[in-house]
Amino acid sequence: MTPDTILETRGLTKEFKGFVAVNDVNLKVRRGSIHALIGPNGAGKTTCFNLLTHFLEPTRGQIFYNGREITGSSPASIARMGLVRSFQISAVFPHRTVLENVRIALQGRRGSSFDFWRSERVLDGLNGRARELIEAVGLAAYEHSVAVELPYGRKRALEIATTLALDPEMMLLDEPTAGMTHEDVERITALIRRVAQDRTVLMVEHNLSVVANLSHTITVLQRGEILAEGDYAGVSNNPQVIEAYLGSGHG
Repeated sequence: MTPDTILETRGLTKEFKGFVAVNDVNLKVRRGSIHALIGPNGAGKTTCFNLLTHFLEPTRGQIFYNGREITGSSPASIARMGLVRSFQISAVFPHRTVLENVRIALQGRRGSSFDFWRSERVLDGLNGRARELIEAVGLAAYEHSVAVELPYGRKRALEIATTLALDPEMMLLDEPTAGMTHEDVERITALIRRVAQDRTVLMVEHNLSVVANLSHTITVLQRGEILAEGDYAGVSNNPQVIEAYLGSGHG
């Protein structure tokens, strides 16, 4: 791996009982970039994410992060290395407040994942950093709101805050703007741009205007294989990509 590559896969493949969900994917993510993984439904994007964080074991192939092979590592050890996935596996406790959720995530980062149930004093010491993160994701007005009562877009912002509390070097965002109003999409897009200033982001995203706005590099998957890669202008004008989207009922 070259120093400017933070994540690389070689021949990454996942088969489910004769069905090949991800087939020989060679992916390189540049350090400090926002890299989008797009493609029509069933293209293998989420399976790819699950392989990178080892929620699924690859059938074959290798995964390298920061110059070391992480194939076969546990999801927890991969997270400790600084590769953290947000959203689908959310670190949010629905019946605790925004502040409590972010403090819990900060506590987890200290490697003492469950003493937060016991020690108010330790948690109070985390309030300053927790409030910084809450402010950073635009939730200062919701600090004492219970997570389950937050509007949908604000819940997503809280999930980003709890992910940031783990201080990841690289964040994997799984459809960060899915199901959002236009206003929420704009807010989350700005937030991703901000948090990506000093870290790498790899995201699966259906909203192509978000992809166009944010991404330095786009990898297009179709039927588990890389169909095209490049910047938005190059990828969106690629006849095979246009065919893949239009041919499967996607605009």
